[in-house]
Amino acid sequence: MQSELAALLDRCPDLPTPPGVALRVIALAQDPKADLNATADAIGLDPALAARILRIANSPLFASATRRPPETVSRALALLGLNAALTLALGFSLATTMRGGGQVAAAREQYWRRSVLAAMASRLLGEYAGLDRPEELMLAGLLQDIGALALMQVLPERYALLDPGPPGLAPLARERALFGGDHAGVGAWLAARWNLPAWLQDTIARHETGPFDDDAALACVGGSGLVADLWMQAGTPEQLRALAAELEHRTGLEGVQIAGLLQRLSASAPELATLFDVRLDDPGDVRALHGRVQELMVVRNLIEIRNGAVARRELEALKARTQDLTEQARRDPLTGAYNRLQLEEVLEREFQDALQHGRPLSIAFLDLDDFKRINDRHGHLVGDQVLQEFTRCLAGHLRQSDLLARYGGEEFLIVLGNCDAAAARNTLERILAEISRTPMALVDGAPLYITFSAGLASQGDGDRFASAQDLLKAADDALYGAKRDGRNQVAAPEG
Repeated sequence: MQSELAALLDRCPDLPTPPGVALRVIALAQDPKADLNATADAIGLDPALAARILRIANSPLFASATRRPPETVSRALALLGLNAALTLALGFSLATTMRGGGQVAAAREQYWRRSVLAAMASRLLGEYAGLDRPEELMLAGLLQDIGALALMQVLPERYALLDPGPPGLAPLARERALFGGDHAGVGAWLAARWNLPAWLQDTIARHETGPFDDDAALACVGGSGLVADLWMQAGTPEQLRALAAELEHRTGLEGVQIAGLLQRLSASAPELATLFDVRLDDPGDVRALHGRVQELMVVRNLIEIRNGAVARRELEALKARTQDLTEQARRDPLTGAYNRLQLEEVLEREFQDALQHGRPLSIAFLDLDDFKRINDRHGHLVGDQVLQEFTRCLAGHLRQSDLLARYGGEEFLIVLGNCDAAAARNTLERILAEISRTPMALVDGAPLYITFSAGLASQGDGDRFASAQDLLKAADDALYGAKRDGRNQVAAPEG
């Protein structure tokens, strides 16, 4: 991005900018010491945003059959998690900046509608790819083109001259020639200005260009805008064919899968329109649209077969399958948490990194209290449901950089990088309080609640361990102490 454009952006008073409440939520979402009550208090300063959070937590997109409807912002956040709250706070507050006239008003509205559709499409693509943390994909999909909105705001006359070219294929070179920078770079600059996480800045910067082969999350975000364009039926049949082909290239989805994805996006559109306060016109005959996409893909596949594309697709499918199997080998099949193999690799790496850079490191052993009684009284199917819901709730309260692994049975282990003993204890006690009042299953119509015992050990703050295994043993010993002293508590090594 040229310095002239950077200076214009820096001086522009009307850039799309989250209000103070949303910026506060951004800061809290990245603070390991922050709790849900602090976030709820921040959101409560904006009554409209608080009402929107409650409505979303009770919407079909997020509601859970095993939970009672949340009635307070803090309980809504316990259901959604901080990353989802960040997405919703940004989406709601930025939507208010999309209003008003000007010579690019229509283009601005169109871009925002596309961004909302892309947010949901990114989440759905993540499900197809088997990725965790759908709210983070949703946030990346929502903000991937925020740079285009900034360019419209700061240089509207020049933007009106921009030839957008075919839909879905970003005019990055034409933007650079006209503005001295492109919307991907401007979007990454904005994300850095808002202090959004580094991974999100990088995703915004690369969502148009990739490479997508070795980054499934980037492929989901990079494909989500194409899905939105297909749903909106933007372009001629040949342009739609190009969109579908590029979507297949980025994500590996084929015609029938793309049609199914569009069907799911259509089902979500009314709810999205309400949640993000944006008009999403019905694309017409949805079945005809899906059939059209499938026909376009069939034509393209016939051409590719003639050009030897079958061998290429088989190779790509084998590569994707290999990646899937590699990821599956790292995951516990019941809960989706990482397994002990992945845990040992990450723990050793984090331990060495903490030693090298002098950063704190905390780990926690968690054991579900009286879990055998649940299996004996209600059966193993209920027990499995409890483990799955416990894992989901626990993951929702952790940072993206934290690792959650199932150690065995009802035992779990959390690796908290760059987190000292005091912050780790605060986090675990907050999670314990939330878990203890969150039903893990419904049995004969009645909620089933659980607690857990936790043993915490930390490297730093005067505690030094010779190896990662010694740190692990200290956490295990602390867990034994927590269970011995009555369970439902967090304990640290004695002495």
